[in-house]
Amino acid sequence: MTDLEVHWRDKWIEEKRGPYEIWQENEGVPIKRGFHVDDLLAVPVEPWKRLGGKGSFIQLDGTGGGCDCYVCEIPPGGALKPQKHVFEETVLVIQGRGATTIWQDGGKKQTFEWQEGSLFAPPINTWYQHFNGQGKEPARYVSITTAPLSFNLYRNTDFVLNNPFKFSDRFAGEEGAFTGKGKAYADRVWETNFVPNVFSYALQSWKERGYASTNIMFELAGNTMKPHISEFPVGTYKKGHRHGPGAHVIILNGTGYSLLWPDEGKPRTKVDWKKYSMFVPPDFWFHQHFNVGKDPARYFAVTWGHMKVNFSVIGRADASIEEGGNQVEYPNESPEIMKIFKTELAKSSMKPKPLGEWRK
Repeated sequence: MTDLEVHWRDKWIEEKRGPYEIWQENEGVPIKRGFHVDDLLAVPVEPWKRLGGKGSFIQLDGTGGGCDCYVCEIPPGGALKPQKHVFEETVLVIQGRGATTIWQDGGKKQTFEWQEGSLFAPPINTWYQHFNGQGKEPARYVSITTAPLSFNLYRNTDFVLNNPFKFSDRFAGEEGAFTGKGKAYADRVWETNFVPNVFSYALQSWKERGYASTNIMFELAGNTMKPHISEFPVGTYKKGHRHGPGAHVIILNGTGYSLLWPDEGKPRTKVDWKKYSMFVPPDFWFHQHFNVGKDPARYFAVTWGHMKVNFSVIGRADASIEEGGNQVEYPNESPEIMKIFKTELAKSSMKPKPLGEWRK
């Protein structure tokens, strides 16, 4: 064994942690753990030397070890350090406005502007740098990455963070790659590198997931992680479903709660949410989202999946269990579901939509 291999072996045996966990703790910023985050804007951040801003890791229980999350804050009028890495990243801006520059080694730089609600993905192993366009307020973004998978697979920090390889099949410096232009596919899929505003983005009907449910799926930068946006009306709730681990769910608008449980007959965990709450359903746990506010509920989620390589751990989330899928249809759900929903709505003097209109 080489000296490096002996070093890593002894490190793992001594500390009983994997390469990603060791690297993560050595970054020197807080690591928030638990089942959910009440407000991403309120997550404490500390100086992050490698990035040149402030940040914090968010490592929730349901990630499954393949993906993870962090929040980062860019100082007023400042910029983060340039970075690149051999893991995928999906960025959602949750505060402020600014710009990002992306380039390959020796290639032309491209810069695009963003605001709160902008969504984008730096193509894998490209250089990128974030700038805060505000002189008096910090900018903050939340990022879902596949860093745990990369660090644990390659077990070499230099390989992950300082790799010269260019993934030219994903990005070769094409002009206009971050203008928001893209290509539409069937089943509500939009392929792009940049979404200007997730709050106002037009969604399409997906009634199979619940009454008046709407949705859009994004293919960003050729990544194997697929973001999507879903929305459902006041006084209604989505059908319960389950899938593999790692789906980071971020609330964009509305007030409500979600129920999560490992199997029928098992206790349910209730997570109350509002704008910028986040949770990650554990592996193959059923989960169901309920709107008890006075506005449509819209959420953003990042899951594993890629339409071109048949890579997904979601399964048939819009087909009933009886048909070989992973969804609980309204007539088959526990009566307790509606009972809890009515109780929660009553707290705001509200009632469900008339059942004949939607819960069929």
